Amino acid sequence: MIEHDTIKLLRECDSGVKMGVSSIEDVVDTVKNREFKEKLIECKKDHEDLESKIRLQLNRFSDDGKEPNPIAKGMSWIKTNAKLAVDESDNTVADLMTDGCNMGVKSLSRYLNQYKAADEYSKNIAKDLISLENNLANDIRQYL
Repeated sequence: MIEHDTIKLLRECDSGVKMGVSSIEDVVDTVKNREFKEKLIECKKDHEDLESKIRLQLNRFSDDGKEPNPIAKGMSWIKTNAKLAVDESDNTVADLMTDGCNMGVKSLSRYLNQYKAADEYSKNIAKDLISLENNLANDIRQYL
């Protein structure tokens, strides 16, 4: 049971971290404020570092991980591009990123509760990812 929950939780973290990196990549080039752009770049790097830890753990179980849901990723891309086509401001980017972070926190928290038997190391990875998402949402409120 521990191994099963650990793998499931790591897969969801893998999907979430990939979605976060992709979302940042979708908007970072439109950001005009230097500090805001730096926050996004730093957060992307932190996501990539966490992705490496996730990958190492998944490799221990000979698991390929999980890609983000194609429908969710596509809908996110459409929403991002539609909103930016209308208003390519830093406020719009901050709004989109805050929504994404909040959805990530909600989903990851649900998975953390769902896979209670996961090992502590994997739970800590999930908590670290939740913290990254929370911190980014808080850090960019000033740009809303």
